[in-house]
Amino acid sequence: MSSIRNLSKPDVDNNNSDSQTKQQNAESKEKSDPMIYIIFASLLFDLLAFTIILPLLPSLLEHYRTNDSSGLYAILTDRVRWFQELVGAPERYTSVLFGGFLGSMFSFLQFLASPIVGGLSDYYGRKPLLLICASGISLSYLLWACSSNFALFVLARFVGGISKGNISLCMSVITDVSSVRTRGRGMALVGVAFSLGFIVGPMIGAMFAIFSNKTASGGAWFVLPSLLALALSLGDLLILAFCLRETLPKEKRVREISSAMSYALQLLNISSIFRFSAIKKVPKKDIEALRAIGLIYFLYLFLYSGLEFTVTFLMYHKFGYTSMDQAKMFLTTGLIMTLLQGSVVRRLPESKIKRYAIFNLYLIVPAFILVGLAESSRLLYAGMILFAISTAFVVTCLTTLVSKYGNDDQKGSVLGIFRSLGALARALGPVVGSIAFWCVGSKITYIAGGILLIYPAVALQRAHI
Repeated sequence: MSSIRNLSKPDVDNNNSDSQTKQQNAESKEKSDPMIYIIFASLLFDLLAFTIILPLLPSLLEHYRTNDSSGLYAILTDRVRWFQELVGAPERYTSVLFGGFLGSMFSFLQFLASPIVGGLSDYYGRKPLLLICASGISLSYLLWACSSNFALFVLARFVGGISKGNISLCMSVITDVSSVRTRGRGMALVGVAFSLGFIVGPMIGAMFAIFSNKTASGGAWFVLPSLLALALSLGDLLILAFCLRETLPKEKRVREISSAMSYALQLLNISSIFRFSAIKKVPKKDIEALRAIGLIYFLYLFLYSGLEFTVTFLMYHKFGYTSMDQAKMFLTTGLIMTLLQGSVVRRLPESKIKRYAIFNLYLIVPAFILVGLAESSRLLYAGMILFAISTAFVVTCLTTLVSKYGNDDQKGSVLGIFRSLGALARALGPVVGSIAFWCVGSKITYIAGGILLIYPAVALQRAHI
């Protein structure tokens, strides 16, 4: 008997050793790759630089309206003057129109660049393309710092827009280094980076604008904020150059660049992305669900981004808000979104995602109506607080809903198409919203936009998802 026990003991020890090894391997897989934190730092620097300009844009365009040595602003104003007289739009609202075109141009370039950059990264690797994007973004801020005229400022926005493929590349890096279980942590950090960027960046821009107004000569009050944005973007470039490792090894890259670009080109085909044509071999009801969510998401972001973009001009022209006043508004809405996303949104049970999405799609309707009707800061803040609550839920909930569909190897493609629909909506929304603001004024624009936002809520409520 004792010999049997002695013979069996090593086997037990081996089993225990094997189980411990498996447990250690499982625990190691659960740990987040350090590259996720590098991407978080990179995105934070990038978004801080990007958001510095937000409270400054109305003042910047007013500056170029009266101080443009290139003559581009005057040429564009002359081109639209006949229409301005036809609709009776005030001349000072022309900056709203031009701002809308600049916002749409920036987003449209991002819509074009993101899938192309993503396709190239599948062939060349993530890091080289991230470095190219970061260099382009730094160049755009340098051009902004030097933009003594409107033409240079437009060029700066053009260069910045076409270099903004870095956001989708950062998502790809997180996908490369994450397991299914740890990917959520990485995406959560991306959300934190966005929240911090949109809270802190506008405040920094406003404070530098105040300081610059007191110290800058020759009217170039925007130089210090633009140089700060440049410094942050250079910091991002250094982080990527010295801290980021390549996350897509050569053996996992596509072998032919034509294969790498084929999917990218599908993301530029508008008809294809609305139909989710790249998603094959899934049940018909799943494709129908994807198309329904995609259309709801596009319509929501189209209306939302148009109204969201013009809010800074509303605060500037109607309420006389300074850059600091606008930054305080961004701070208030940003804090609300961050608190909700950190405490409520990320803990939503899957069974309640659709219900919360519907409720918050309806909630944004009174938010924009209140903003349109506001004659005092108190009512404006009330509308913007409702706006922040709704915003905290809608995109995250819709993204979660769409991520349920497609086979395991198609999740990235589904989300890529979904992001392209969002980028296209943001490319069209600002210019349409700004034209409406220019033609019929803020009150009708916001009330009409709010009423139209009922449709995505009703459509989601009726959809079998």
